[in-house]
Amino acid sequence: MRLLVISDIHANLEAFEACRAAFPPYDSVVNLGDIVGYNASPNEICERARAMGGLVVRGNHDRVCSGLADMTDFNLVAAMSAKWTQMTLLPENTEWLRNLPQGPLRQNGLEDVEFVHGSPRDEDEYVLNAFTATADFRLPGHASTIFFGHTHLQGGYICEDGRAHPFSPVYETTEEIAQFTVRLDSGKRHLINPGSIGQPRDGDWRAAFAYYESGGDAPAKLTFYRVPYDVESAQQRIFAANLPERLGLRLKLGR
Repeated sequence: MRLLVISDIHANLEAFEACRAAFPPYDSVVNLGDIVGYNASPNEICERARAMGGLVVRGNHDRVCSGLADMTDFNLVAAMSAKWTQMTLLPENTEWLRNLPQGPLRQNGLEDVEFVHGSPRDEDEYVLNAFTATADFRLPGHASTIFFGHTHLQGGYICEDGRAHPFSPVYETTEEIAQFTVRLDSGKRHLINPGSIGQPRDGDWRAAFAYYESGGDAPAKLTFYRVPYDVESAQQRIFAANLPERLGLRLKLGR
């Protein structure tokens, strides 16, 4: 099974198109949610995500922007973006977002892999440290490999001796397309974040996704990707839409 895992596109058309050009051949795709919000191309991204098919988990911005939840937990910038997105989305895209399922979800052919937006405990939980990851690993009945999004931080955690230990890719370049591959020990549990396509927050401005390969007796293989894109055009879309300037400026900073 060759699985493409994407997350947190956040209506960034330029980043998504650059990633689409870089996607390796895959058998199936899983989208971990937050398809809209922050950036200025929500309809274009919804249409492309719908056309890709595959498994799609709802994110918190998908809930709010489709009217399933209020903006109580959003900061002012996120709320302003969500309000603009609500007014901009076409009815069919709003309805599609509203009907996305809540994680954890599983994919046929990958019985021991789960997919969530925030965490297996709570779709809105941020897995930002080993303490939180350890608590998630201790939940009974969950898969040994769990893909999550929400934090916009590429990397993850491995469970050893009952505790979570962080790991992250190391790239030799900060400007070109780059990839980092690791083997996943079949005897250990993993929490894996593919990173954000539309708004990375790990200090690397390039769009991020992951590629998971499994099958046979060999350990599963995971490849993280970073892809440069036309940030300036994405910024100009934000400014032209009169969205908060900060949403555009942060893109080049990867924050």
